[in-house]
Parts: sequence; C-alpha cells; structure tokens
Amino acid sequence: MEIKSLTLQTNNIKKMREFYVDTFGFPVLMEDDHSFRIGIGSSELEFTSENVKGHPYYHFAFNIFANKFDEAKSWVKERVQLNVRDGEDEVYFSHFQAHAFYFYDPAGNIVEFISRPFTSKKGEEPFSIEGVLNISEIGLTVADAISAGEKLIEIGINERDNDPLSSTSLNFMGEKSKGIFILLNQPGREWIFSDKISAIYPMEITTSTNSKIIVNSEHILEVYKEKTN
Repeated sequence: MEIKSLTLQTNNIKKMREFYVDTFGFPVLMEDDHSFRIGIGSSELEFTSENVKGHPYYHFAFNIFANKFDEAKSWVKERVQLNVRDGEDEVYFSHFQAHAFYFYDPAGNIVEFISRPFTSKKGEEPFSIEGVLNISEIGLTVADAISAGEKLIEIGINERDNDPLSSTSLNFMGEKSKGIFILLNQPGREWIFSDKISAIYPMEITTSTNSKIIVNSEHILEVYKEKTN
C-alpha cells in the first residue's frame, strides 16, 4: 500500500499555495480559485478551501532520499523555521532506523521530512525538491480507532507487525517494508514535535490499490475498496 493522493482542507488557500509552490517549489498539477494540487514525488497532495469549518490542521510526512537527511534539513532551514523539542530540531526513531525533522506550514499543519535508510532509495544529486519521494504518512484521527482500524484491515491495510489495535496509542497501519503508514489515532493525542493535539478534520486518502478512505464533514469514516470486474 502506498498513498497515491491526499486531499486536506485549509482556510487560507493563497498562503498555502505560496508556501508549497513558491517557497518550496513543489510542481502544480491542478489549481482553481478554491484548491490546488501538487506533486510530492510519486504522490499527490491537494488542499481545498471549499466548505471549510474552523481551522483544520493535520500531521503528514514526506519520505526523502535515505542518504540526504542532513542536506535536506539544511535546505529546509533556509526556507522555514524547524520545530524544536527539548532543545533538538531532529529525532532518531530506533525502531524504524529513521531520522526526521518537523516544521509548521501556514495552516499549522505539522509537516515531517523523514529519511528511512532501509526503505528509501539513495540520491546522487545535491538535495532539491526532487529529493522528496512520496507522502510517507498521514495522521488519521477518528472517533473510534478500533472500529476504523478494523475497516482498514478489511481493505488490506494492516497494523504494522500485526500488533493489536489500540484506542490509547498510535496505530501504524501500512507496510513497514515501504515506510508508508496511516497513523490511526483518536482525538486528544499530542503530535510529536508540536504543540498541536490531534483532532478530527475532513480528508480523503486514495491508495495505490485505488481504495478510498474518507473522513467526511460529519466526522464519519468511510472506506471504499477497489471494485474488481
């Protein structure tokens, strides 16, 4: 399973476009007065301002080349201030053998760049926006993580290492070998390297198997499996 496309809400489409397109240089795939879609390597990320309620924010991560973490961090620091936790602006996840750093975009989304030596390919050229490989993770906050996790399992998105689903901790749903995860949780959990608490906001995920995972405007989770002939 890979994240093919991701659609998120924002209440300031102009600033978001300036940030991702003008500041970072992600290529525009589509845009109109209320939305824009950019290429994130082999994935697509869309922001929409239609029918937005409140001030939605999310946590998502981008995979980068396995050998370009330090270069990527320096490149991003030239464009935005990194988030700091306990005096550090990066973290090492020993269970993933991965390095990551975080920053906010204009909507308050917690954006992560992560380098996974055993699942990401290596780059030869100096780091640039082409060194962002795909959408690695999306935080999926729902009212009932157990029920939602069971729906994801039905469409072939399993808990990492087949761990039991939890309503109190983060559930990594996806393939460890690819470093692609849906971070399933319930409201109230603090996102790492931020002062943001997880909350339910609308989103739409399309996977590489053409399954769809939707949190609608009523905060109801809908899951659709690819139809086969």
